Amino acid sequence: MSATNSADSPALPATIRVLLVDDHAMVRAGVRAELTTHAPDLEIVGEAQDVEGAIAAVRELRPDVVLLDVHLPGGDGGGGAEVARHCLAEADSPSRFLALSVSDAAEDVVAVIRAGARGYVTKAISAKELADAVRRVAAGDAAFSPRLAGFVLDAFGTGAGDVAAADDELDRLSAREREVMRLIARGYSYKEVAAELFISVKTVETHVSAVLRKLQLSSRHELTRWAAARRLL
Repeated sequence: MSATNSADSPALPATIRVLLVDDHAMVRAGVRAELTTHAPDLEIVGEAQDVEGAIAAVRELRPDVVLLDVHLPGGDGGGGAEVARHCLAEADSPSRFLALSVSDAAEDVVAVIRAGARGYVTKAISAKELADAVRRVAAGDAAFSPRLAGFVLDAFGTGAGDVAAADDELDRLSAREREVMRLIARGYSYKEVAAELFISVKTVETHVSAVLRKLQLSSRHELTRWAAARRLL
């Protein structure tokens, strides 16, 4: 994953305020320690351990990014998805949600993305990758562990008309732009795309800007949803 954002993404604040939500104190302590050590631009502003506490903390602290476990006690049994859905229903909520879970089950990924989270990474992620994912989400982009991005396909139906429309839209892209588009939509960083396609990071950035422009999209998050809805992942 990478902190690099598309040209259309908003500038990141000097300090990104992060709320940790997990029902295991040791996990919260570990994430706090890792991010504090490796990402001084990320400020941990609070913690919560259940649905009710998380909703209250989001309202009170108004963090930039909520690092959210998907399996949480309390509430109506909806876990992290319930927290995201409830908070995002409030019109003035400034927070964005990134799921951080030990689970890599498709149903968990789909549930939290349906609820409005902008990404989903597993706890096998490194501290640097996690920090980059937080920065990406704070900037309005999507962030997925690469193999999980395809699960968002299950959250979006598509019919023959949508497939035809996708074909027309894809015609606007060159073959290389299509390759870059699919990898970016799956959650690959610019550096990972560059390594996969044997091109420079600068060339990847140029292709991403062209893809977003041609498809009239504003961010990687929108690109992921666009590709998923058309079964292009």
